[in-house]
Amino acid sequence: MSPVAARRRQPVPTPVSPWQDGWHRDARRVPSPNFGPRPPGRAVDLAIVHSISLPPGRYGGDAVERLFTNRLDPAAHPYFAGLAGLEVSAHFLIRRNGELVQFVAVDGRAWHAGRSSWRGVDNCNDHSLGIELEGLEGHPFRAAQYRALARLLRQAAQAWPILEAVGHEHVAPGRKHDPGAGFDWRRLARHLGAHKPLLPLLSRGT
Repeated sequence: MSPVAARRRQPVPTPVSPWQDGWHRDARRVPSPNFGPRPPGRAVDLAIVHSISLPPGRYGGDAVERLFTNRLDPAAHPYFAGLAGLEVSAHFLIRRNGELVQFVAVDGRAWHAGRSSWRGVDNCNDHSLGIELEGLEGHPFRAAQYRALARLLRQAAQAWPILEAVGHEHVAPGRKHDPGAGFDWRRLARHLGAHKPLLPLLSRGT
């Protein structure tokens, strides 16, 4: 057998999954207590993109992580007083430099969307993946965040039946406005290429 033929007969390595028990191997884990079980039989078929910065417009620091783990000091900044007692979380936070932080395993029901509905189905927390981008609604996001988000969406769609990715503004119109006009869905689409999930500009004709 020729060396070329021998190489052709070698098995193709199986890609290693980035997931273990719903946790991403490349994410920094900051476990949040703010989650619960998903309803029996509900598949994770939607990703919801949010934006957050604490205080608004200030980046870096650990205020978001403290908020999602119930450790935010309401006296540390005037804005934080209005968040006292709030119990919220998301599955992921993507920092301005593209760093991935995970708070809740994907199989858990993170508390990120609140009162929400998509395609006639209410309570989007039941069947969605919540991804926060460090940023301010209406302001631009960074290239590293688009790359990290596209990679995360591709990997999540390979492990769960995620069909679409939308903004918080789409599932809670009028109540929420993030990630806002500063987020470029077409730029995300270019990073995703032909991969799922569908985006608002593709699935709703915008």
